[in-house]
Amino acid sequence: MSGRKRVVVFISGSGSNMEKLAEACEAPGFPAEIVAVISDKLDAAGLPKAKARGIATYALARKDYDSKQAHEAAMLGLLADLAPDFICLAGFMRLLSGDFIRAYEGRIINIHPSLLPLFPGLDTHQRALDAGMRIAGCSVHFVTEGMDEGPIIGQAAVPIMPGDTTDALAKRILTVEHRLYPAALRRLAEGEVRMENGRAVFTNRGIDGAEQILIAG
Repeated sequence: MSGRKRVVVFISGSGSNMEKLAEACEAPGFPAEIVAVISDKLDAAGLPKAKARGIATYALARKDYDSKQAHEAAMLGLLADLAPDFICLAGFMRLLSGDFIRAYEGRIINIHPSLLPLFPGLDTHQRALDAGMRIAGCSVHFVTEGMDEGPIIGQAAVPIMPGDTTDALAKRILTVEHRLYPAALRRLAEGEVRMENGRAVFTNRGIDGAEQILIAG
């Protein structure tokens, strides 16, 4: 399809969200295509999954570079060749520098397993349980220099059940992550949301609550 937005996905691990994005992009009429998957780990389990779908893969391990700056310069050089419209972080476990983010300002999005601004960073599921939360969820947001602080594009919520473990909660949240991220990418690729002056701005085409907040029973 002509006019589809070019997307590069960054991963560090299994790539389950990457797979769901790829599935969405394979559907007729989806406004984006994944042109490459980049990992910061040579053995990331998501790399062969992407290859099996015919997606170009690249592994740029941090240990192979003298500094964070050199590592990011290599990634930016690769991105210059790939010419993505958007970058999707999908389990990419490395903080990007301000210089990197500014190079693609408003064009990098991330999925985080909490209802931001609650519980940014790591150990989100345990922190939600420790806080006595009754709901948990995930957020897709634009990436800015503050960790998990960027404007929110969409969120999905699930109940926390009595006796939940972190593993059980993580699995429940992952089911809605897999629905939310493709919906958010579609909205971005269709021009229905953009980042402007530090905020997520939606077009006047309206926001369908079913896409913006997904609640699993």
